[in-house]
Amino acid sequence: MSRPREFDVDHTLHQCMEVFWTKGFKSTSYEDLTRTTGVKKQSLYCVFNDKRSLFLKALAHYREQNIAALEELEAQDTSPLNKLESLRLSILRDEIMSRGCLMVNSAMEFGTEDEPITREIELMFAETERILERIIRSAQEQQLITTRFTSQELATYLNNAILGARTLGKSGASPEQIEAALNTSFTMILP
Repeated sequence: MSRPREFDVDHTLHQCMEVFWTKGFKSTSYEDLTRTTGVKKQSLYCVFNDKRSLFLKALAHYREQNIAALEELEAQDTSPLNKLESLRLSILRDEIMSRGCLMVNSAMEFGTEDEPITREIELMFAETERILERIIRSAQEQQLITTRFTSQELATYLNNAILGARTLGKSGASPEQIEAALNTSFTMILP
């Protein structure tokens, strides 16, 4: 008879995601993960198999969290412009801006050398753009933002601006520089 699991898998996964986000995959050791989670190495292996599998699950967890937050924003009963403004403000208030985006960090660390990691990153970007595209399309229908570009083109642009702001944060840019870049990007889509 096997022993029951002695730790909360979801909580442990979240803690591991935080470690990978801060240190990157290659610089994270199992000692980092066990110290942070308080879970023994063998127990982590039993649930997550190996460090790479754990990292993939952490990426999926990060994506799910971010997409859930965007879906919640999209579902708010407010104008599309208010939704976009809430998104801009949430990025500026993000206390973890100095860590950048886990997906961008991973893309920089791995390039395209690891297909499952690349797929997870692409899925995050595609899901984010789909949600932004729906918000932008609604704003265009209400003539609140420019129609010089398609909603898909603007969603791609805005997603890149957001990722760029997170990259600025990780590179040590000041909050004022990040705010100026985001303000310019969000203002560019107005009519």
